Amino acid sequence: MVNLTLPAGAKDLLPLDVAQKQWIESRLQTEFRAWGYHCIITPTLEHLGTLTVGGAVKLESVIQVDGSNAEILGLRPELTASIARAYASRIGKINSPQRLYYNDNVFRKLPSSNRQQEFYQSGVELLGGVGLLADAEILLLLAKCLESVNLPHWQMVLGDVGLTTALLNTFPSQYRQKIRQCIADLDRVGLLNLAIPDQLKSQALDLLDLRGQPQQVLDQVLALSWVHNLDAEISYLKSLVELLENNFPTPPVLDLSLLQSCGYYTGIVFEVVSGNYVIAQGGRYDQLLGLYNSQGISHPSIGFCLNLEDLHKVLMPTLPQEIDSSEWLVVAIAHEAIKHTFVYAAELRSKYAVSAEIELEFRDRSAVIAYGRSQGIKQIAWIGASGVIGTEQL
Repeated sequence: MVNLTLPAGAKDLLPLDVAQKQWIESRLQTEFRAWGYHCIITPTLEHLGTLTVGGAVKLESVIQVDGSNAEILGLRPELTASIARAYASRIGKINSPQRLYYNDNVFRKLPSSNRQQEFYQSGVELLGGVGLLADAEILLLLAKCLESVNLPHWQMVLGDVGLTTALLNTFPSQYRQKIRQCIADLDRVGLLNLAIPDQLKSQALDLLDLRGQPQQVLDQVLALSWVHNLDAEISYLKSLVELLENNFPTPPVLDLSLLQSCGYYTGIVFEVVSGNYVIAQGGRYDQLLGLYNSQGISHPSIGFCLNLEDLHKVLMPTLPQEIDSSEWLVVAIAHEAIKHTFVYAAELRSKYAVSAEIELEFRDRSAVIAYGRSQGIKQIAWIGASGVIGTEQL
């Protein structure tokens, strides 16, 4: 007996699901191309070592597959590492920057086997883009993408791994990782229960609370008595926020506890939240390409991805609720008319660029008309043994 159930985490996309997904994707891709980005496609399977080199991707998130010659392969859990691998060997042979976009599926091993394991993402990578202009381009492009799909009520949350790491580095090394984990998890209780000196605990709690209106947060950082020599990082964030402030529906929230799960981020990181969903995330990764280059040469880069399933859920009330109907139904009224039926349908498609489907049964006129109306078809062509004998608008 064939098992007709889907594997855990798999999902069918029926025609209406696909139409809605393509509605979103087409608008995102139009925006990507308008900003000078070009599509890239990378393989679904990569060598496991390629995906996990340098901790770029966590091993436990990769679904492993046996390859030939005892190789262990992995289904990509995200696209950035694959794109970095694709371009790392070409460093020195291509001009910078490279503006790339993708629209593809990824696979992740999840702790609960009944949760979804295949996901769809759209996103961009700006390879060789450095500094304020590159960071602003990515954040503003993301904002335009969300505007293009009419996403309501979204909020940008902005962090800076470099600045947060500098703050964490003021703690003794033996406590640093535990404090970092509590801050990344927003775990105040865990932080209070850490076996560390009270003064360090108080400083860690100060760091956990660095979240809110950007200028206010940066003023809080400057006011911390235990923080020194961060003027350049703070000045940079101020300049970036100023560039963004008139291009977002609400000002971004600055959250210095924002630490993405991927270990390759080095500068700004960000998320877009709408309701209970994280719609997009990304950040700067200036050393990642060097992990895949034989000489360790890297290019500063930044990118983002949009989580299409979550975006789909938030946008559902505004998405198309019906699939497109055929414009014509071409009907043979007798066996002798079949040849002419195919010829006329082909002429409609090629000459007038309309969709035309063929009636597959020899039903009476009322049944054909009822079918056409139920499918939203606009016109019927009746075909006899010598060709078209009449057309009818529904």
